Amino acid sequence: MNETTAIQAAATLRSEELTDQLAETVARAPLQSEPFEYIYMESAFAPRTYARVLALLPDKRHFHELRHKDAMRPDGSSTRLRMYLYPERLWFLPQAQRGFWLAVSRAMRSAPLQNAFKHKFRQPLEARFGRPIEHLSFYPIPILVCDLSGYRIGIHADALSKAITVQFYLPRDASQRHMGTVFHYGREGEAAARTKTMQFLPASGYAFAVVPRESWHSVRQTTDADGERYSLMLTYYVQDTAKTWMKRRYDRARCFFGVGPRG
Repeated sequence: MNETTAIQAAATLRSEELTDQLAETVARAPLQSEPFEYIYMESAFAPRTYARVLALLPDKRHFHELRHKDAMRPDGSSTRLRMYLYPERLWFLPQAQRGFWLAVSRAMRSAPLQNAFKHKFRQPLEARFGRPIEHLSFYPIPILVCDLSGYRIGIHADALSKAITVQFYLPRDASQRHMGTVFHYGREGEAAARTKTMQFLPASGYAFAVVPRESWHSVRQTTDADGERYSLMLTYYVQDTAKTWMKRRYDRARCFFGVGPRG
């Protein structure tokens, strides 16, 4: 795709249309109950939109390293690169990409999409926070991720600063299907060995409500043969007190300088 074609493609993506499409994807995805409540989403992006996503992936110079112990190489470099999809960060992109990713960002941060996820996971969210779903509001953080050879993360349930975890997979074909996130029935022993793997397929993805000591998941270590693993992370962070409300805004300010939230 040349620059002129890319600019035309970016201009035709309307965030409202993408929001509606993603919200419908969430609504139609069957709710699974084991090993914890989650959904696996298929055809999350229309074919034409997905082709643009792949064609307009930003250059790695716009990403920054994730400094997490599981992602670090012996030489001190990281195997996970991240780019926060906030408007103030996206203005650094070339014109051919900026408009497209701004539309994606607006859709990811939209209220209708958050409501779709909240209502899908009503039961675990109301149980965790002790309030009706209509009284819960979370802070969305969309991140474009590139995992390099050697990336892995051990079994964990996600930090309690998170309410909902979403990941849209962005492979070019089905050759990376084995690289998806692994869900576990427990953290140790036989329960940890019982798993369900989310297939890393084009325009697919998963989502789950973060539940303490229950939403166990991991990623198996990738190899040189696997190639780079692109995905779109959407995390809904808790902001139920004045302190957490302020922290979410402080984290966003830090994102402007390429430093993301801790946990």
